[in-house]
Amino acid sequence: MEKYNKDVLNSIIELAWEDEVPFKAIKYQYDIDEQEVIKIMRKNLKKSSFIMWRKRVNSTISRKSDKKSF
Repeated sequence: MEKYNKDVLNSIIELAWEDEVPFKAIKYQYDIDEQEVIKIMRKNLKKSSFIMWRKRVNSTISRKSDKKSF
């Protein structure tokens, strides 16, 4: 996580909040996997925002599917 500057972190966080952006797209663009995105989100969001994001991610099945292309 330390290797990303503030602009890149903000970009990753913004993509992670988007419902239509799968983790595969983030991996393709930044070469980080889902677990690393979760760590970034946990470290950079307030606890309540992180919890809300995780609930949203877990409830958005299409976001995780490989059916959508990026």
